[in-house]
Amino acid sequence: MVAVSMLSSIAYLLMMLDFPFPGLPAFLKIDFSDVPALLAAIIFGPLAGIAVEGIKNLLHYGIQGSMTGVPVGEIANFIAGSLFIIPASYFFRKYKTIKGLSIGLVAGTVLMTFMMSFLNYVIILPAYTWFLNAPQMTSGAMIEMITAAIAPFNLIKGIIVAVLFLVLFTRLKPWIIRQSQQA
Repeated sequence: MVAVSMLSSIAYLLMMLDFPFPGLPAFLKIDFSDVPALLAAIIFGPLAGIAVEGIKNLLHYGIQGSMTGVPVGEIANFIAGSLFIIPASYFFRKYKTIKGLSIGLVAGTVLMTFMMSFLNYVIILPAYTWFLNAPQMTSGAMIEMITAAIAPFNLIKGIIVAVLFLVLFTRLKPWIIRQSQQA
């Protein structure tokens, strides 16, 4: 519990250091807060990683709030992060190799990209427009937003976080392997 709490705090701090990716809308911001959640998921299991994702987003909403008054962005971040870390945790825990981790990170990136595109079309974008009292987007406008901004954003974020985590993992591999065997 202490490790999950500590990783959640680190994830929240990393979430505050977000930045927009050039060429994409400014409201889509990349952060590295999924790295501590990945670490928790690999060492302690997917539920610990999901707990880190949840606590991080609760802290973010509780401290910084949301422009909609409802944590739509935090819920989207929680879902995206969970979709990203679960395959990585599964494949690493099954194979305990960098190859297994790499396969899991690729699967997580693909799963996050496709599922978040679908969820943005069905739930997230309509929720934002409803809570902001903005005019509803047409189906064509939503599809354009998803294909031109949201899907590329999730793909880019997944690749950046995966590469960063693989670099970190190669430095911490003996410790991570030892910790995951003890947990």
